[in-house]
Amino acid sequence: MSESRKTTNHREIQEWAKKHGGVPRVVKGTENDGSGEGVLRIHFPKKSDDNGSFDEVSWDEFFKEFDKNNLALLHDPNGNFNKLVSRD
Repeated sequence: MSESRKTTNHREIQEWAKKHGGVPRVVKGTENDGSGEGVLRIHFPKKSDDNGSFDEVSWDEFFKEFDKNNLALLHDPNGNFNKLVSRD
C-alpha cells in the first residue's frame, strides 16, 4: 500500500489528475436558484457518473479557486485516493 502525498504544486496536480483520467470540476451550487458557491473537486468520468451535478471549469479557474481557498491535494500516487484539504 502506498502512502498519500500532500501537494500544492499546480503542475504536479494537473499531471497526476490527467494520468488517472481526472478533470477539474465544481459541484453545482446548492441554492434554489443554483447560485450557491460550488465546491472544487477532481472528477473521474470513467469511474463515476456526474449525473449533471458538476460544472466544467478550466485548470486555470480550478487553480485560482484552489489558491484562493488555501487548498492542497492529498492523493495516492497510484490514483486510488484524492481529497482537497486545507494547506494548514
